[in-house]
Amino acid sequence: MGDSVDNIPGVPKVGPKTAAKWLQQYGSLDNIIARADEVKGKIGENLRACLDQLPLSRKLTTISCDIPLDISLADLKKRPMDNSAMRELLQELGFSAWLNMLDNEDSSAGETRQQPEQLPRNYEMLLEQERFDVWRERLQQAELFAFDTETTSLDYSQAEIVGISFAVEAGSAAYVPLAHDYPDVPEQLNRDDILRQLRPLLEDPGKAKLGQNLKYDANVLANYDIELRGIAHDTMLESYVYNSVATKHNMDDMAKKYLHLETIHYEDVAGKGAKQISFREVPLEQAAPYAAEDADITLRLHQVLWPKLQENERLRQLYLDFEVPLVPVLSRVERNGVLLDVGMLAQQSRELARQIKDIEQHAHEIAGQSFNLGSPKQIQAILYDQLSLPVLKKTPGGQPSTAESVLQELALDYPLPKLILEYRGMSKLKSTYTDKLPRQVNKKTGRVHTSYHQAVTATGRLSSSDPNLQNIPVRTEEGRRIRKAFVAPPGCRLLAADYSQIELRIMAHLSDDQGLLKAFSEGRDIHSATAAEVFQVAEEQVTQDLRRSAKAINFGLIYGMSAFGLARQLGLTRSQAQSYIDLYFARYPGVKNYMDNIRETARQQGYVETLFGRRLYLPEIKSRNAARRQYAERTAINAPMQGTAADIIKRAMIAADAWLQKDQPDGKMIMQVHDELVFEFAESDLESCRASIGRIMSSAADLKVPLVVDIGVGKNWDEAH
Repeated sequence: MGDSVDNIPGVPKVGPKTAAKWLQQYGSLDNIIARADEVKGKIGENLRACLDQLPLSRKLTTISCDIPLDISLADLKKRPMDNSAMRELLQELGFSAWLNMLDNEDSSAGETRQQPEQLPRNYEMLLEQERFDVWRERLQQAELFAFDTETTSLDYSQAEIVGISFAVEAGSAAYVPLAHDYPDVPEQLNRDDILRQLRPLLEDPGKAKLGQNLKYDANVLANYDIELRGIAHDTMLESYVYNSVATKHNMDDMAKKYLHLETIHYEDVAGKGAKQISFREVPLEQAAPYAAEDADITLRLHQVLWPKLQENERLRQLYLDFEVPLVPVLSRVERNGVLLDVGMLAQQSRELARQIKDIEQHAHEIAGQSFNLGSPKQIQAILYDQLSLPVLKKTPGGQPSTAESVLQELALDYPLPKLILEYRGMSKLKSTYTDKLPRQVNKKTGRVHTSYHQAVTATGRLSSSDPNLQNIPVRTEEGRRIRKAFVAPPGCRLLAADYSQIELRIMAHLSDDQGLLKAFSEGRDIHSATAAEVFQVAEEQVTQDLRRSAKAINFGLIYGMSAFGLARQLGLTRSQAQSYIDLYFARYPGVKNYMDNIRETARQQGYVETLFGRRLYLPEIKSRNAARRQYAERTAINAPMQGTAADIIKRAMIAADAWLQKDQPDGKMIMQVHDELVFEFAESDLESCRASIGRIMSSAADLKVPLVVDIGVGKNWDEAH
């Protein structure tokens, strides 16, 4: 069988039943090998193809008990450690839980914990018009000012402004409470009046503004018909571009990392969990220092991070030309939203419920009893205790695993794990999409408004939440049906523009491999071209199976897939998969050179870069843990391609938005999903818009091969895709 946990290959398609049958029939592995010709059918062919590797697999699975050791148990006894050095290391690596454990140990041992730096502050709460006028004049005269909104909700589409804070120099900030509401609350300035007075300043593109996650503030201000202009800097994005994996990019963590300061947390003033109150209920004497500190810390972070970016011209340009201009673009995309056919989703929910019920009944019949298919504990009991299925992997607690990867492997030989996987897939579609999406429709607009995040993924890709539009399945019929519920309003159509094989094109550019460059430049089907090269047939003789195998090789290798992984995906022996990989590299030597060189570059400098200079740090590239080191090496290969693709679509979004604002004000960019942009246009404008979008996206980067954009139109997203 091999051992999938340790990547030890076995005979393809051989599960525990077949393995046990052979051992009972022939008595030993040696006898099975000697009499392999007696095994008939495809399984016999698989066995004979693996004869050379089976002795090695047996050796790898045998625990050696006679290895001489040069240490004893006494050598491993815990010794006193330098807590101050340990704390510094844990802070650098961001291990918060271990820091807390260390602090607790210090406390119990009577040590004094090193206190965080105290923050010099001169904060003011503005309750009178005269003091507000003084601050407004300070903002007007400042070259750059930081500001932050305090609101009632993290959902920008529902949020109401409770107050606004400002800072123009480190240590000095002000908070203007506008809508705090609790018994005996002091009188505050009128929100509508203050926003009216601030509008010219906030909408002035010549007045430079600074914030932390300003896209949120821009969307909140838009609820009051104020269009935030003059976004010059965003500390979240400064931190993200400087080093995407050094810390989380929220203000509290960044203050610890870059300022060594402990800030006032939201929970400190509003409480936690079920007892947490809205910010409008927070007393002014607590709200003012918290809110003013937000603006002050933002300014201080900018004063530390901006010089770091200026030290590297490529990072500086990436920040100024890609990330900052994208903020208002994403804000508009989010506010545009997308129209949903709620009735269609309700019908899909009913159909999914029926399918889920059928799966449950079938699963109960196989198990011989009823059980909860959503309960890992009950699944564990049925699969391993009752049906005695082989234990392929255990949880950290030592229990047999019911993880998806384990069930997928078991599903090759047993029907019940396959049904459980189908149940999980259907249930997720129902709970996450067909049931939930209608509840996320905004009552004012009738549309769903997602939130896009610029500072989450290490590679620069955007992510989305509430709802997450990036993960709607497209490989199943049920998943594609959900896309049919994303519709165009009457008189309009959706236009979906998707980069074709962009990461492979970037690979061709970065590797400078002549074979790949030639295939793409001639407009050939890259998977058929690869199949012809690897399997040594004429391109017109490439079958769908050969093309599928070539596609797996093309995409597998750019994600660092090993021969073992390719063998599992294609149902081959490991030696066959390795021969395909060797043939691929023989035909495309530039790709092999690129992979070798980029791994070495990552080891030497600790990071790799995209075409536009985005740095992707790999802290575990020199790890002593082989699995972590190999994962970092695979990331080193893929990250420049995935990151460059992310940079290209960001540039395309910025250009498309500029075109929409200037030439097509009635058109809307409504979604970004990986390498795809989705627009909403009037039917009468479709043809001209199709040509413009194709031109804009295909010219977003100057590669050695053409950037090809596949464009479709339709009444719904699935039809346009």
